[in-house]
Amino acid sequence: MNDNRCISIVGCGNMGFALAHRLFLCGFTVVMGSRCPDKRNDTQLEIVSIVECIRRSPIIFVAIHPEHYIDSLISHFEHEPSLFDGKILIDISNQTCEESHLNDSSNAERLQTAIPNAFVVKAFNTISSFAMQSTTTGESCKVFVASDHSIVKNKVITLAREMNFDSFNTGSIRVARHLERNTRSLFSQWQIPIVVTLIIISIWLTYTLCMSFISTHTTSWNQLFLHMANETLCSSAITMLAIVYMPSNLACVFQLVNGTRERRFPMWLDRWLLSRKQLGILTFALALSHSIMTLILITPVYYSSWFHPVEVMVSTVHNQTRIVVAASLITAKGELASLLGILTQLCMSILAITSIPAIGNLLNWREWRFVQSKLGTMTLLLAIGHVVAMAMPYWIRNFRNLHLNKF
Repeated sequence: MNDNRCISIVGCGNMGFALAHRLFLCGFTVVMGSRCPDKRNDTQLEIVSIVECIRRSPIIFVAIHPEHYIDSLISHFEHEPSLFDGKILIDISNQTCEESHLNDSSNAERLQTAIPNAFVVKAFNTISSFAMQSTTTGESCKVFVASDHSIVKNKVITLAREMNFDSFNTGSIRVARHLERNTRSLFSQWQIPIVVTLIIISIWLTYTLCMSFISTHTTSWNQLFLHMANETLCSSAITMLAIVYMPSNLACVFQLVNGTRERRFPMWLDRWLLSRKQLGILTFALALSHSIMTLILITPVYYSSWFHPVEVMVSTVHNQTRIVVAASLITAKGELASLLGILTQLCMSILAITSIPAIGNLLNWREWRFVQSKLGTMTLLLAIGHVVAMAMPYWIRNFRNLHLNKF
């Protein structure tokens, strides 16, 4: 790459100029190709015709839409086939069809078929023009390189690293199908976890409403938005936490039943295992919301069993009214439930932080496994203890009532 510092870019769109800006900052000479170079007088970059642009450099970025391949590249190849001899074409396009499948050929594969004497490389399609042009953006700066030509692929990987990107060899040009398709997905790994979370919240919300308005008749609709929502989030959070750590135990059961670790899990269990990170983050969000709502509602009016009762005597003398405000202390049940809840939230915060790639990469395998496995199990036990501390007095009282009524 040090022998020839000239890079050509076919296309003068947003991505083309962003590439030119990044290459110029990295010390490269940039030549841009346009179908109408005379109309591009508003830039200091050198803009020439597409044919001249291709001739000037052995490495050419194809920064145009796939529908313009024919009139911008393939037509010149048909008139002058030797124009692309030994040229490296870096295709940065993505799929524009909504219903593309992995069996369909990628843009890079079609370009390689149309221009067989060139070396087509798929790269830079996962980086936006904003991230390409900015040096301080927080977007992903990973470049995935795919090609059937190993030497050319290594040159592009080196070029990406000189442009201050993390580059990775992803295999043959066939991988371009996945790279192009992946950029059009919208939270593909989050869809099922979000649906599961909404279903669990709906179930617990229905149960809370039934217990509040049908069974006890002691709740007003005014408490729907915070008090009952808090009860729903509490039950949903611990249910989600159990769902996060349940599939690993089921996987162990399947391995014991099958007598081997080599046999694949059922599809539903495999997807469940792959969704644990997303489920865990959603669980943390529910638990954090529950903690904030509890801090707002923690008063003797909403949580009477958490506070010691206070007897207040008000006497009126000579038709004078005295207002007495008495403060009560939290009971042992309230303090224990609060302590276990705080410890649970603290452990879940550590789990959520270590799930961030930048933080998780700082841990070795043993440390990461300890946090996600041992600390995760401890979090589940603390959450169960939090629920038991809150519900144990009710369970004991109901058991006594049942015992008295029965015997």
